[in-house]
Amino acid sequence: MSRSNFSEDFKRDAVRQITERGYPVAEVSQRRGVNQHSLYEWKKKFASSKVT
Repeated sequence: MSRSNFSEDFKRDAVRQITERGYPVAEVSQRRGVNQHSLYEWKKKFASSKVT
């Protein structure tokens, strides 16, 4: 099994497509070539790292 390393910018952009633009996770996953589980993990990671 191979493991791809995506840049932080790539991850943040993918999460923005879900959270800010309202695209479904499944669509972003397919378009970006990323596992849906990874997108949910990134979303959780970036949500917890936001400074308010």
